[in-house]
Amino acid sequence: MASPSFEIMLGRARHPLVLALDVGSTASRGAIYDANGSPVRPRAKVPHAFTTRADGTSIIDPDQIVREVTQLIDQLVDLTVGHPVAAVSLDTFASSLVGVDAQGAAVTPCFNYNDNRCADEVALLRAEVDEDRIQALTGCRFHASYLPARLRWLARTEPATVATVTRWMSLGEYVWLRLLGDTAAGTSVAAWGGLLNRHTGQWAPAMLELAGITEDQLNRIADPADGLSPQKGSKARKLWPSLKQAHWCAPIGDGYAATCGIGDASGSPVISLATSGAMRMLVDDPVGTGGLDLPRGLWSYRVDSQHSLIGGAVNDVGRATEWMMRELRLPDDAIVAAQLHEPPSAITPLVLPFFTGERSTGWVGSARATLHEVDFSTSALELYRGVLEGIVWSFQRIIDQLVQVGGPIASARVGGRVAAEAPGLLTVMADGLSLELVAVNIKRSTLLGNARIALDVVAPGIERTAVQTAAALRPDPHCVEFYDRRQLQLDRLYEAVVRSAQSAVG
Repeated sequence: MASPSFEIMLGRARHPLVLALDVGSTASRGAIYDANGSPVRPRAKVPHAFTTRADGTSIIDPDQIVREVTQLIDQLVDLTVGHPVAAVSLDTFASSLVGVDAQGAAVTPCFNYNDNRCADEVALLRAEVDEDRIQALTGCRFHASYLPARLRWLARTEPATVATVTRWMSLGEYVWLRLLGDTAAGTSVAAWGGLLNRHTGQWAPAMLELAGITEDQLNRIADPADGLSPQKGSKARKLWPSLKQAHWCAPIGDGYAATCGIGDASGSPVISLATSGAMRMLVDDPVGTGGLDLPRGLWSYRVDSQHSLIGGAVNDVGRATEWMMRELRLPDDAIVAAQLHEPPSAITPLVLPFFTGERSTGWVGSARATLHEVDFSTSALELYRGVLEGIVWSFQRIIDQLVQVGGPIASARVGGRVAAEAPGLLTVMADGLSLELVAVNIKRSTLLGNARIALDVVAPGIERTAVQTAAALRPDPHCVEFYDRRQLQLDRLYEAVVRSAQSAVG
């Protein structure tokens, strides 16, 4: 929870102000931040949910999100009367895709990263093109969450709809198009789609050809410092005249925002625990240089002309813990947390936690959760612990490859709602990863990071308020050997179940 001194009332705010917006997996949120990066009370929120189906569908109505963002800006602008807003910033879940016609209207739903109906296209792409070469170019491997496979799948399954599409864009681009009449693909958003040349920061012609689209079907690419302008006759001009002179930032990916909200230095690892999870490092990577040498299991997303994010993602963190809370009839949180402070046990089931598919490090989008060594005596708490250990194992696989890029990792900052909501998770994570963890105890760290990226544009050189952190959580050395063995067992289970199934399909 945020400390009382971190959140402030508007009267104490230092100018300039930023209005930050975050479209996440469960809600759209907004808040005002002052020049020090302190959130101004109150915040605003509009809940939403994806439409999901057993066939892998995961979509949301993009115009619903436009309405939600409009509502949030209305509320926040009303709070700032007499206090000019210098910038408006927006992050959304990445990657996302919306098809838009010549009139600027959406003709498809918004597909989110978790929609894996294009998994067959991933296999075809891997058979057609050298995937290592693609990763060297874009920082991405082939996966259902990236756009090459999704665009090819849409062309194959919805040709009549695709024929009406004039431009393809992310959800954030679409929101700004409808509100400003102007839009651009933020560099980080473009990178998350798998179509960006990570060395130049521009669209990669080879990837566009592979995806079956042309560059004139995409928006221009813009760094956070490149502002957008509300056009004459736009909703923004009509509804919010006080924001006419604001710097409207091109939309960014939520992972970039979360990293900047949790982390405190370039080159330091950050773990995000939300609906999905990730481990990321922001690194110096100027355009025009040779680029980082990436292991196969990681990605590299350019975020501006000087920096990239490297790391890996885990599809199911909050999804997995929420499923357990709903289905397992667990005791109250205090009892669960106390149980997880007990030494780990060999009777805990082995779990591959791929409820909606695997991203890093194996990129098997069709993978599903596997419960191993579950019998009649297995308790709900043991199964809960097994899922948490499976999540930690997924992060360990990312760390094993991150050290190949940046050297040994001894500690990490961690944040996101699941860090606070899932009892015992951080204890298991510190022991299982053998890392010192520093938890960032603020709500809406993604919103904070979003605002700070904008503040670097409109308020450079102003010191930002330090965020509240918990005491460092150190690993128990007595657990290290157990988790080393446990992770080897999970490696073998993964090879037997996931890799063998993938080979059979291939």
